[in-house]
Amino acid sequence: MSTHVTTSHGSDFFGVDVVPVRQLREFGQHVRGVLPAADCPPLTTLLDTAGDSEHVLDSDQAALLAVLLRRVAAHRRLKKPYREIAARLGIAAANAAADPEPWTWTPTAEESS
Repeated sequence: MSTHVTTSHGSDFFGVDVVPVRQLREFGQHVRGVLPAADCPPLTTLLDTAGDSEHVLDSDQAALLAVLLRRVAAHRRLKKPYREIAARLGIAAANAAADPEPWTWTPTAEESS
């Protein structure tokens, strides 16, 4: 399993975000505590399998995830580090949906940017 996931349409100079797999999976557990159970599966499935293989999400999927991530980021019960991850990923998902280009999550052995 990889140690990081590089997502496209991110906030750095190269247009990517690099997030540790451990942090994404922990974030998935917190998402379950702030979103209604019926709304969780599209996001938690992605977070639970982060780092296992590459994920390519079409613009419609990215748009849905952008909405969910922004709802999570706005939740006052979520700890600040997870709100920041949610906000960054939400922006990247919205950028992918607006392009419209696939939003990719690529496993990497270590942080590359």
